[in-house]
Amino acid sequence: MRYLDEFNDPALARSLLDDIARRTTRPWAVMEVCGGQTHGIIRHGIDQLLPEQLTLVHGPGCPVCVTPLETIDRALAIAARPEVTFCTFGDMARVPGSHTDLLSVKAGGGDVRLVYSPLDALHLAEEDPARQVVFFAIGFETTAPANAMAATLARDKALTNFSLLVSHVLVPPAIEAILSAPDCRVQGFLAAGHVCTVMGTGQYESLAARHHVPIVVTGFEPLDLLEGIRRVVTQLEEGGAELQNAYARAVRPAGNPVARRVLDEVFETCDRTWRGIGAIPASGWRLREEWAAFDAERRFDVGGITAVEPAACRAGEVLQGLCTPTECPAFGTACTPRTPLGAPMVSSEGACAAYYQYRRLEAPVIR
Repeated sequence: MRYLDEFNDPALARSLLDDIARRTTRPWAVMEVCGGQTHGIIRHGIDQLLPEQLTLVHGPGCPVCVTPLETIDRALAIAARPEVTFCTFGDMARVPGSHTDLLSVKAGGGDVRLVYSPLDALHLAEEDPARQVVFFAIGFETTAPANAMAATLARDKALTNFSLLVSHVLVPPAIEAILSAPDCRVQGFLAAGHVCTVMGTGQYESLAARHHVPIVVTGFEPLDLLEGIRRVVTQLEEGGAELQNAYARAVRPAGNPVARRVLDEVFETCDRTWRGIGAIPASGWRLREEWAAFDAERRFDVGGITAVEPAACRAGEVLQGLCTPTECPAFGTACTPRTPLGAPMVSSEGACAAYYQYRRLEAPVIR
């Protein structure tokens, strides 16, 4: 298939790996921000094929993983209400809250639906006006336009039984927080191509310049990832620190102007707590005041719910690139996909799930 097979060519991959090896003369640490990129790297064994001096650090780019525990608990409280049909993407269904998860609420009789789009939830609200239909609107900039569109359609259709539980987070403030941390060891970044497809590349240009780090926008196939790594290493070795777009087949500097307009109409920037990490200023979106009628947190008065992270889970350190999943004592023992302590073990983009699925069950040997 075009844009799949041609970015999985073994001969080209070998050529890129050889070029990376030739260019790498010093130890470097490069972070891939996106959880989808993490899964691609682990699935294809890219990290194991790179030079010993080059370390890939897994970042906080799994939107399910960074959704705050208190937000999960708010979702659980809403989903348990008898008048509510609660709609969510499948990878949120098994994310543990403080005491249970959405699949368990469903098993106990709650009306929890696994959907593919917020429009599925919107259609349910149209079909059954007697039910309160709530869509769990999580994710980075990539998924936000569809959620904003659902809100505008609900307004246009005058639906009073549709609302969104919003927990959107933004990538650039997370990179800023990582680079500003005193224990930061990351020297270059692979930026997520799908986020930049929506938002463009402007914010990353200023990040690269301000912190003097190379940032390369890349895709998710093996050759995309290897070309992104090659470009970051080249800049690091030559003292460069600029934004480069290695995903030009999808990303334009201005992003998607139509999507950005609807996002600006529906959402406003807010401070956001990231699960396992803590509060990051101006790192999220919430519904604007004029869209308060579609805010499930207000409608069901769950804003006061708070939660405490389980002490045994090191997901926050994994998400910040401070440790690998196998360095957590609970990994593969107390924490498995069937008995997860944290979201990275059950999310389709979680680093812990990637390590478990692709049998990276032991800590790496320190050379």
